[in-house]
Amino acid sequence: MAKWKVTVVGAGNVGGTTAQRLAERNYADVVLVDIVEGLPQGKALDILESGPILGYDSNVTGANDYEETAGSDVVVITSGSPRKPGMSRDDLLKTNQNIVGSVTEEVVKHSPETILVVVANPLDAMCHVAMETSGFPRERVVGMAGILDTARYRTFIAEELGVSVRDVFALVLGGHGDTMVPLPSMATVGGVAITELLAEDRVEAIVDRTRQGGAEIVGLLQSGSAFYAPSAAAAEMVDAILLDQKRILPCAAYLQGEYGLNDLFVGVPVKLGASGIEDIVELGLNDEELGDLNDSADSVRELVQVLHG
Repeated sequence: MAKWKVTVVGAGNVGGTTAQRLAERNYADVVLVDIVEGLPQGKALDILESGPILGYDSNVTGANDYEETAGSDVVVITSGSPRKPGMSRDDLLKTNQNIVGSVTEEVVKHSPETILVVVANPLDAMCHVAMETSGFPRERVVGMAGILDTARYRTFIAEELGVSVRDVFALVLGGHGDTMVPLPSMATVGGVAITELLAEDRVEAIVDRTRQGGAEIVGLLQSGSAFYAPSAAAAEMVDAILLDQKRILPCAAYLQGEYGLNDLFVGVPVKLGASGIEDIVELGLNDEELGDLNDSADSVRELVQVLHG
């Protein structure tokens, strides 16, 4: 059976781990691209040599240019400068605008029909760069943020209540940053709302920790940022697309009127399948949640204005 082909751009911790997770899925051949000579080739070879032990035969190749990536079904863009302690995601803006722009140009040249999954920070703004550079319809440019933020939210809820994370359902909307919008009203454990299970101050503490989830890890590591959970989130999105799972997942999507927002990438629940974003799910938010979502959208809009400035 012909395998799918997935390219991961950026062979740092997020990209390398994403390539590993995808190779282990055994449904796609993986190309790992990075400008640093030897880095993608070395990591690709290492992942390839895990195959006999773990029982997968995905082909994994490393490259410094984009010839090898031709005809990719999905391209995951992780490249860019990582956050350092004390740095906001916004500090990364101009540096990563140039990187993501040039990467997208190369990718599109070799894989004009691909679906782009953007992981580079600041996430929502980099989705704009990828969409504008590629000229793709909004269905084929999607950002990875909500799944990661939601995973953190679910982890903290499960820890607080002493339950399995598998029984915690939760959603985080909005921009991928300090203004993200975890929704307590939509967070449930075995179908029961967390607002009924926890005191208000505990819910607020969990929401706040979720917002600072990335910074907490950056602070602990001292150098570098999270990559195990981000790569798992990216792989879940690739699963949904390649396997046409039609999963309802929180992702950064380009809104055109949904939630009253226009021409902006914001994290919302989408139906993710073979053609990319197949539907945007509009939740019935209360006034406070809608207000928070608008505030979050405003902070994304400011970044986009800086991009175009």
